[in-house]
Parts: sequence; C-alpha cells; structure tokens
Amino acid sequence: MANYRMGRLNEDIKRELSALLRELKDPRISKMTSILRCEVSPDGSHCKVNVSTLEGESVTRETCKGLTSASGFLRGEIGNRLHLRKCPELHFVADNSIEYSAHINELLHKIAAKRPAKTDGDGEDSAE
Repeated sequence: MANYRMGRLNEDIKRELSALLRELKDPRISKMTSILRCEVSPDGSHCKVNVSTLEGESVTRETCKGLTSASGFLRGEIGNRLHLRKCPELHFVADNSIEYSAHINELLHKIAAKRPAKTDGDGEDSAE
C-alpha cells in the first residue's frame, strides 16, 4: 500500500474505534478510554491499537481485556463503516503515556513554583 494510504487508514480506524467505544456496554471498558494510535501492518492484516485511560495502568489493562473480547464486533463494524474488503485483526496494547505526561507536567509545575520569578530593574515581572 502507498504510504499516504496507510496513514489515512490508520487515522480512519482510530476515528471509528473512538466512536465505537461509546457503543460498547462491557463493564471492563472504562468510560475515560482514549485511542492514542493505530498502526496497520504493511500487508494490512494486523492493527496495533494503543489504548490509554485516565484512571491508571491497571484500569487500562482491564480495558484492553474488554476490548480484546469485543474485537470481533469492532472488526466487523470497522469493515462495514470503512468499506474494507479485508479488515485487519485488532491487537490492543495498554499505553500509559497520558499518565506519564501528566506526571511530567506536575513535576515541571513544582519546579516552576520553587523557582523565584525573574524581575526587570523596574520591579515588574518580565514576560520571557
């Protein structure tokens, strides 16, 4: 497949999976689930889906288990909505990058709070 087509398919699958998450009724799937990235293999037979939740890593793993059990339904719906002849097999992977970035952001705010504000000779804070 051409490179632009693969990128477009990745984004289309990500968009459709995000919409389908709202329709699933499995209690293992968190309401605060985000699809971070979809990577379709070059032959189009497999798709690695990175999933994250705001509740933490254990909830993300449980959500991945719920999504894996619903992967047949999701695969069929994606095939119908995107009019794919052969829909890729979905593999869900827990990703804690949102939690990690929130932790880094918190650390940066703590450092900024400890650091004294720079001032000009006028006594006003500079906007650097």
